[in-house]
Amino acid sequence: VDVQSGDSSQVIAKRLADAGVVRDDLTFRLAVWQLGLDRSLQAGEYHFDRSMSALQVADKISRGRVYLRSITFPEGLTIEEMAAVFHNQLFGSSDDFLAAAQRVELVADLDTSARNLEGYLFPETYALPRDATAEDLVEVMVLQFRQVFTDALRAEARLRELTIREVVTLASLIQKETGRVDEHALVSAVYTNRLRLGMPLQCDPTVIYGLQLDGLYDGNLTRKNLRHDSPYNTYVYGGLPPGPIAAPGQQALEAVFKPADVSYLYFVSRNDGTHEFADTLREHNRNVQRYQVRSFRRLRAE
Repeated sequence: VDVQSGDSSQVIAKRLADAGVVRDDLTFRLAVWQLGLDRSLQAGEYHFDRSMSALQVADKISRGRVYLRSITFPEGLTIEEMAAVFHNQLFGSSDDFLAAAQRVELVADLDTSARNLEGYLFPETYALPRDATAEDLVEVMVLQFRQVFTDALRAEARLRELTIREVVTLASLIQKETGRVDEHALVSAVYTNRLRLGMPLQCDPTVIYGLQLDGLYDGNLTRKNLRHDSPYNTYVYGGLPPGPIAAPGQQALEAVFKPADVSYLYFVSRNDGTHEFADTLREHNRNVQRYQVRSFRRLRAE
């Protein structure tokens, strides 16, 4: 039942009676009068899924206990993908979300280099009233990021001489490489070891992100793509990419500071959601042969 701003108790009573929430409008108006709530009824969308007395209905509306709809953003989504979720869940247009995600002033104290809110819109399930805007949601998502990225993590970043942008960027790589929490520390170790040794990260998700920004990604990553000149191509350019490539979850953020105590420099997908890790290129090439080349050949043979 919708209660519009400025609606009188008489209008609200009729709407509730028409919806079958109360027996008749007079009953509700008497309840409002009895509780002295005539000027306290709040606008919003209300959901009634069980039997309630007129007094209980009046109390609910006076407290503004509006119906909240949930929207879930899985970990590892880009701003573009989040905008699609926002649109598909009928909260508003994707363009509205994309525009709201440009509000870099929301993270100005965290990241002076941010050109948008990529990486800072925390992936979570949010409950919103129907009239919530894309800007409202984005503000809540940034607030949630701030709550997750605690003072302890900020202190750890300073101790390791990492900016918050660098932490979020590395966490986004970890998140995109594996959705398995038990592998986050291992992937973190690989990239930490490579950065320490001055090796290129050679992270496929960063290449894909750069291709998407340039409108060149068709769903297949080719050898030619790995040579594409983009600052996000970590095969071509050393160090971290310019910024986050997706929204990392809490475990990925924490994994930046807790890499596994291993010397791994390589990993390859086992094609089942897990990865095989290796110390040397020779060992890695064997793993690629085992899990990728032979698997691809079997698929072609079928």
